[in-house]
Parts: sequence; structure tokens; C-alpha cells
Amino acid sequence: MPQNPHKEVLGILGGLGPAASCYLYQMLIDHTPASCDQDHIDIVISSRASTPDRTAFIMGESKDDPFAVMEQDGFSLVHYGATVIAIPCNTAHYFYDRLAEALPVPVLNMPRLTVADAKAAGCTKLGILATDGTLQAETYQIACRDAGIEWAAPAGDHQDDIMSVIYDDIKQGRRADMAKFGGAVHDLKKQGCDMAVLGCTELSLVKRDEHLGKFFIDSTEVLCRHALEACGVTPIGF
Repeated sequence: MPQNPHKEVLGILGGLGPAASCYLYQMLIDHTPASCDQDHIDIVISSRASTPDRTAFIMGESKDDPFAVMEQDGFSLVHYGATVIAIPCNTAHYFYDRLAEALPVPVLNMPRLTVADAKAAGCTKLGILATDGTLQAETYQIACRDAGIEWAAPAGDHQDDIMSVIYDDIKQGRRADMAKFGGAVHDLKKQGCDMAVLGCTELSLVKRDEHLGKFFIDSTEVLCRHALEACGVTPIGF
């Protein structure tokens, strides 16, 4: 591996799904102040798209446990030089504590970092746009509670619509159905949310494609910024 002027090496435990991992990689490049190749951080990426579905396992719809695959890939990233690891999948953070304990390098916690950044931006009640698995695991709810802010999730059919946007649109390479997405966002605003997290990395692509406004905090952007800082880089463009 070439010499890294920043000394740290970022490992991306990806493929969860592939489009989200690709977007994070591009974002890391775009937000690095660089005048040549060597100014960028060294990154090793595992895009294990065959990792069992996280939501299906968490919801009890599948017995295929993703953790063993994630742990194996984590060790592979460390073997290839990773000194800090990022996981561009919010739902996969259901396994965060086990993975962070198993691996010999720090693992960034995207949901906790995102909630902390939302609070720092003045958020008092955070809307959670995420998979059923992330909601079932209470990943963001617990992070909000620990940070001392309120939270809300889309009610009933609106949550079904968010799942449809994630699985029927983004994961199949289509643009998001903005009628479905907008209905869920309106529901969160009616519940008193002053900000909403794009708490699924597929939903980060909605912000990119549809130019969403400041009501939204993008978990992928948060992960990108903190990953660059962990590797000794001061990000630009945020």
C-alpha cells in the first residue's frame, strides 16, 4: 500500500447496499482538499453485497444473521491496513456493539454521530426516516434519548411508503417516488419535528437527486465528515 501522508487508513464495510457505499466513496473524494492524488486519504473498501438483509433478520423474517459476514469483512479491512472503520448502513448498526468489541480498531457510529450533530444544529425533536429494521432496533430512538432530544417516526402507511422508496425505488436503481417520500415528511412535521434524519443511506441518494433542504440531516454526510476528520483531514464543502 502506498505511503499515506495522513497516516490513517479508512476501511469502508460496504455493499449494504452498493449504491450507498459508492456514494460515500465519491463524497469522501469531493470533500477532501486535494491538489493531487496523494492528498487524498487511503481507503480500503469491502462491498459485500451478498451480506444477508439486515432488516429481514432484525424483523424476524430471516434466520440469516449478517453479523458473521460483517465481522469477517471487518477483519479483512484491518488486514489490508484499515485503522478506522465506517459502515455506510444505518440498519447494520444494530450489530455495532458486537462488531466494535470484536475489531481491534475504532468503528465510527453513524447514528450516534448524526444525532449529536442534529442536536448541535439546534434540533429538539428529530424525525426518523429509516428502515423498519432500524426503527425496530431503536437505533436512533436510543441515540436521541441519550442526547436528550425527542423523536418521532412516520405513522402507519407513511412508514410503509418510506420502505417502498428504499426497497422498490433506490435499491432497484430508480428515482424516489417523491409523493410517498413527501407524505412521510409532512407527517413528521405535523408531529412537531424540526429536523428529520435521512437514517438510511439509500435515502441519502434522495437528497442528492432531489436537492432536499435544510430540514434534513444526511447520515452519509455526517459519516463522511467524521471519517475524514478521523483520518486527519479537515473536510471542505459542508
